[in-house]
Amino acid sequence: MFGLGKPRTKFGKWIDKHGIKQIDLEKKTKLSRGVISRLCNEKDHEPTYRTVTKVKKALKELGHDLDENKIRN
Repeated sequence: MFGLGKPRTKFGKWIDKHGIKQIDLEKKTKLSRGVISRLCNEKDHEPTYRTVTKVKKALKELGHDLDENKIRN
């Protein structure tokens, strides 16, 4: 758990571990705050292919490589 004690998804825990802020992902991916929040906090959320692609590209530009399964929970 991170922050206010809310449960995090695998992806949320991964970005916390690597010191990546949700706001940085919002800016880099040009996705909404709600989409990034759902990726990080809602275990039942299933992102679209487009969202996964944008997140992977943004993370790569930030110097990180992430398995797609972590994004898709």
